[in-house]
Amino acid sequence: MKIFQYLLNTIPRKTLIRWSLYLSPALDLFYRGKKYTDPINGKSYRKFLPYGYQTKRDNALSPGTLSLERHRLLWLYLKRETDFFTAAHRVLHIAPEQAFFRRFKQLKNLDYLTADLESPIADVKADITCLPFDDNSFDFILCNHVLEHITDDRKAMNELYRVMKKNGTGIFQVPLETGREQTYEDPNITDPQERLKHFGQYDHVRIYGMDYFRRLEEAGFQVEALDYTATLTKDEIEKYALPEGELIPVCRKL
Repeated sequence: MKIFQYLLNTIPRKTLIRWSLYLSPALDLFYRGKKYTDPINGKSYRKFLPYGYQTKRDNALSPGTLSLERHRLLWLYLKRETDFFTAAHRVLHIAPEQAFFRRFKQLKNLDYLTADLESPIADVKADITCLPFDDNSFDFILCNHVLEHITDDRKAMNELYRVMKKNGTGIFQVPLETGREQTYEDPNITDPQERLKHFGQYDHVRIYGMDYFRRLEEAGFQVEALDYTATLTKDEIEKYALPEGELIPVCRKL
């Protein structure tokens, strides 16, 4: 397991993405079972894989879709509580996750565009602090576990607000410590090992506290800190291996 964590912390993210595309079919077959279910592909497994850059989380990574706990939670929310899968939307997906991007591309109701500065699976190479899109371009924006990597996150939030259409919706998940009031960041910490020590991952530049939602509001969004697991049963949380109590930032441009 230490080897797995070493690889996560040393191999570039875009290389991991490429490798995962080839490894997932074999993992999908090897781990088939009945104990856990991935709601994204509807398949069941005897276990999920452990995952974590610093501290491993058991039953975190689905072998079939490579989804983590937050991905499965977001899928359930989008599927059950929104019209994301049924209504016509122009969607921008920043740093598209392997668990989602192929499935979203196949949805005929979506005009779906992906963007990232480095990801090999993104349609457009783009800096989130200077997006190459017109104002009021997208009905729905997904930008999950990105802002903790961005030095000027407020500029990125302003760009997300700018390119979102009026009455649009965004989901902007980040690693969030709900017991922390103020975000911890220090621009002088640039060494990857020091970032791992201070921020929990070698390429993170902060640990967000509950003031994260205020930052989004300052960019112009109306923000709901949604604890969607509070609406689910204990059996569902266990079956899908979900992060109980995790808050989904649902952002709207009114």
